Amino acid sequence: MMRILTGKYKGRRIKMPGGLRPTQDKVRKALFDILGGLEGLSFLELFSGTGAVGIEALSQGAKEAVFVENNRSCLRILEDNLSSLAPDAQHPTPVAYHLLPMDSSLAIRKLAKKRFRFDIIFMDPPYYQDIAKKTLQILGACDILAPNGFIVVQHFKKENLPAELGDLTLFKQSRYGDTALSFYRKK
Repeated sequence: MMRILTGKYKGRRIKMPGGLRPTQDKVRKALFDILGGLEGLSFLELFSGTGAVGIEALSQGAKEAVFVENNRSCLRILEDNLSSLAPDAQHPTPVAYHLLPMDSSLAIRKLAKKRFRFDIIFMDPPYYQDIAKKTLQILGACDILAPNGFIVVQHFKKENLPAELGDLTLFKQSRYGDTALSFYRKK
């Protein structure tokens, strides 16, 4: 069982389906230490799984979060985790979130057509399938990243992502055991 690490939902439990490789607590903590304040920012979580990263962003003040997931067992758990954010006596203000139950590449194109822009895009695609690079290419082509925003890719440390991809450029990379976080922004 995972928990939200900080913010207004600190300590809240996150349910997990079996067979999922969740973002480890130490990686989530490091990610949000690097991101700093999220107050008022928009957040997109691709390959959401349990939604732990996006929920952590909402807990730390993101104004909205969009979760994209297409795995049926993950979707059921993700819906349960998001329903736990309903207003209650301790948190009377509703949080703004949307769930897109579809493939990430389709979701990116749909969000682009609706002219969405996100300050932070986080993705944690399945390892060993070259999905991170393909998704970065789609993100570069679809322009849903806000002008001063950035993309964070969680991937296996030995997966080599390009330093530049279209309008996107790698500006930071951090490693935590077998996991790497690569940060991209527009040139």
